[in-house]
Amino acid sequence: MENIFLFFVIALFILAVADLAVGVGNDAVNFLNSAIGSKVASFRVILFIASIGVLVGATFSSGMMEIARSGIFNPDQFYFSEIMIIFLAVMLADMILLDGFNTLGLQTSTTVSIVFELLGAAVAVAFLKTLTNGEGVQAIGQYINSGRALAIISAILLSVVISFTVGTLVMFFARLLFTFQFQKRVPHIGAIWGGLSVSAIVYFLLLKGASGASFMTPEILEWLDRNTWKLMLFCFFGLTLLFQFLFYAFRTNVLRIIILTGTFALAMAFASNDLVNFIGVPLAGLESYMLFLSDTSVNPGTFTMESLLEPVQTPTIFLAIAGFIMIIALVFSKKARSVTQTEIDLARQTEGYERFSSSALSRSILRFGLQINKFFIWLVPEKTIQELNKRFTHPKKQIKGDDVSKMAYFDQVRASVNLVVASSLIALATSLTLPLSTTYVTFMVAMGTSLSDRAWGRESAVYRISGVITVIGGWFVTAFAAFSIAFFIAMIISWGGVWAAAILVLIGFGIVFKTYQYHKVRARKRQEYDEKETRKYNGEDVMQECKQNIVHTLSEISVLYNQILLSFFKEDRKKLKKAGRRVKALNSQTKELKRDVYIILKKLEEDSIETGHYYVQILDYLREIAHCLTFIAEPIQEHLENNHPTVIPEQEKELLEVNLQIMALLEKIIKVLENDSYRELEPIARSANLIIDELTRLKKFQIKLIKAEKVGTKNSLIIFNLLAETKNLLLFTINMLKAHRDFVILKNGSLDQN
Repeated sequence: MENIFLFFVIALFILAVADLAVGVGNDAVNFLNSAIGSKVASFRVILFIASIGVLVGATFSSGMMEIARSGIFNPDQFYFSEIMIIFLAVMLADMILLDGFNTLGLQTSTTVSIVFELLGAAVAVAFLKTLTNGEGVQAIGQYINSGRALAIISAILLSVVISFTVGTLVMFFARLLFTFQFQKRVPHIGAIWGGLSVSAIVYFLLLKGASGASFMTPEILEWLDRNTWKLMLFCFFGLTLLFQFLFYAFRTNVLRIIILTGTFALAMAFASNDLVNFIGVPLAGLESYMLFLSDTSVNPGTFTMESLLEPVQTPTIFLAIAGFIMIIALVFSKKARSVTQTEIDLARQTEGYERFSSSALSRSILRFGLQINKFFIWLVPEKTIQELNKRFTHPKKQIKGDDVSKMAYFDQVRASVNLVVASSLIALATSLTLPLSTTYVTFMVAMGTSLSDRAWGRESAVYRISGVITVIGGWFVTAFAAFSIAFFIAMIISWGGVWAAAILVLIGFGIVFKTYQYHKVRARKRQEYDEKETRKYNGEDVMQECKQNIVHTLSEISVLYNQILLSFFKEDRKKLKKAGRRVKALNSQTKELKRDVYIILKKLEEDSIETGHYYVQILDYLREIAHCLTFIAEPIQEHLENNHPTVIPEQEKELLEVNLQIMALLEKIIKVLENDSYRELEPIARSANLIIDELTRLKKFQIKLIKAEKVGTKNSLIIFNLLAETKNLLLFTINMLKAHRDFVILKNGSLDQN
């Protein structure tokens, strides 16, 4: 019997390591966003400072471990075997849930997830207990500490609104003071801003850090509480004088000090506040197991766990090990960078990659915001508006070549506001003993400052709003999903025992591996986009890229057109669906090429206007060719799904012949492009015209079949559509080849490549 629960403990700690890795991936954005976005230091330096903060914060988190033991449910109402089921269900659910959010590049709250996982697993086990004991469902209330969960939900809703509002207002006044040309104003007000900001961060460290440190004595804590404001005044005046001296003596960048100090502080707060979310449950499980072993004569099904209600000091060695694991995950986790990139993309000052699509809600919110903006413009005097616009106008800089990669997503003023406001709000909530999520506060402050800083222009606002709605929606999904997943896992383990637990652990790690593969694909696409942003293009580069895109598209068209027709004739829905997915992928690829056209045209040499013209023209043709294949595949798929009659033998014979001709034509075109033998394009164009004539003949043949009543309405509609879109596909292909030939002549002066 002990071996079964030993397996539970081992599984808990294996899951704890995995959960630390995925948890850091989700929460790293809280303390990395501002430093990375403003590029105040290299990525390695930022990671080093954040890592030190994480390690220090881990040793400060001992006092937070009680939430996993007795914060959400009443442990004295459960037996040892039931407690172990709850803990294992929670860790499994947490790993799966956080990994899912990381894979999607979305931020969520590890605090909310652990709270509702504990709640869901405890409710599941309590529900089974009430059934076994013959109690009513209303008896579940005695097992759950529901007041704590409700307090957290209320605080989250309130913190979202307050954080966004305060971030917006503080950023507005900060930008009025510094403008976007902050370098000119730092010598005059930088020291005061630095003293105020770092003092707020120190206040944050004292309140957030010291109270939970495993080495702090009650006397020191009492002295800090009694002399807090004296310390803050001393810090403010002392730091202001120090920063002014450093600037005049060494030209030290005060804003950089603020940002790096804030990065350390928030990293420390993350570890001290949120470490419980990852190792609190396994440590509680280990303690429960040790208590059970202390009396081997007891039955695990009757051994009560009221001892978990007593406070316990977590050994510093466990906290330090957890800190090191988080540091390793922070350095090597690519998903952490994806989550960080999502927030940076939503907050950046410049246009660029928009990973969220617009929605009806985001469009409505944007229109409402524009109406409010028009009202204030009408209300405020014109001179005041002009003055505000001067201070909020972003200077245009000409940046060429590889310097683009060094551009900050937003400046150091906004980064300092992000960190100071977030840390101050968290400190204030801590002093008032209000539970909140550090994730929600830091994210909403970042969104508020980006809105106030006019980072959401007309070209990007609808996508940024949609992204914020998606992230916030994910927060509410977190609570429901965490409760549901933990509830069902606890149910399954309760019914299936140790074998069910072992299978679920394997399934959990299988899901993580699968999402890792999915994330690699998304990360590769983002990397390709980033490479385009940092690369400099000339006419030869664009010509080669055009050729590669044409060859890839036509190769896919040749294969897919054949698959669609054969699947249609054989009524093979499975193969047709597979081909349909590839058609959608091809359509997405051509859409991405069109989306990136602005970046490439902007990076072209100054004298490459003609090159840009041909590049846009070829992309237009590629997009139309992909559309033609989509308009062929979708109606045929719908035709088969509705079980309409397929082609008759005479139609199949004629269409197969045309199919062979098209495949042969596309193969010739691909060889011409690969061998750069563009003089052969004229004969190919004549062959295409012959196939188009054949398509016209087939239309007339179809009319004869209709007259002879050999085919019905649905057959006729699908065949006419197929013939029309095939003709369009060929016409666009030939036009694209002619455009590419003209492109080659433009760059080389002739069709001779050598």
